[in-house]
Amino acid sequence: MNRNLPTLTPEITEAFQPAVLEVIRNSIAPTANDQEFLLFAHKAASYGLDPFKNEIFFIKYGSQARIQFAAEAYLSKAREQEGFIPPDTQMVHENDEFKIAKNSETQQMEVVQHEIGFPRGKIIGAYSIAYRAGYPPVVIIMDIDEVSHMFTGQNKDNWNKWTSDMFGKHVQQRALKKQYGLSFEDVTIPSNDASQSTTQARKDITPNSDALEPPIEQPAPTRDDELRQQINEKLKQLGITTKKAVTEYLSKNAPNINPSTATEPEMVGLIELLDMNIEMLASQQPQNDDDLLE
Repeated sequence: MNRNLPTLTPEITEAFQPAVLEVIRNSIAPTANDQEFLLFAHKAASYGLDPFKNEIFFIKYGSQARIQFAAEAYLSKAREQEGFIPPDTQMVHENDEFKIAKNSETQQMEVVQHEIGFPRGKIIGAYSIAYRAGYPPVVIIMDIDEVSHMFTGQNKDNWNKWTSDMFGKHVQQRALKKQYGLSFEDVTIPSNDASQSTTQARKDITPNSDALEPPIEQPAPTRDDELRQQINEKLKQLGITTKKAVTEYLSKNAPNINPSTATEPEMVGLIELLDMNIEMLASQQPQNDDDLLE
């Protein structure tokens, strides 16, 4: 490859040939630094997703990087499962005849009437029915007000220009997720912009002499406490159990993260990095007794 990368995970080397990785790096994630690209490639390989089919995206706004799973990822993985039947996804317009009702047997909401005429008027909602042989259909119905934030967010141009397509994919993704038990979590990678990070709400994850511990004064666990606990456990898995060892690890692998002022996105990104290091460490361990030194 044109640019040196950190050691690739076994999942990456199994899924992508070096030449393919180079194309992905140069054409799909050209703004990614080494660690960002490594996380992106690892996610794509682990889930068996194809960046060339727009199933997974690397997005960077300024210095904020994000790995995002597309609706196509859910459809692709659903197709691989037994009993797959294509979903039915429709827009509901203000002049449509549309009714839903609860099925007395299944106690699930169902679309009982959807008739259209012209002019249909503005889009006011959408629904998707995810079918699967041997399973009851899963129906997801959404009012357009539920996605109003999409029309002013970072992807607002596409949502305003291609409302039917974007809304349809959004509701279909939810239906497939529930019907086929799929779960992909978008990843926000810690920012490299120190000045930007100082404007965010800061959370203290400064390690004590053992590892990272949640603040004693908090009466109940919070989302940040849970993230600290995960970091604590994963550091121990890597044999990193002292404050000095934590500092050395962060200095080498995540120099832009300040342990005493890490934001939630930074902690999530650090967890992703730790998971990857744990997997790499496990792949290097002896696989059976014959591999052990006597």
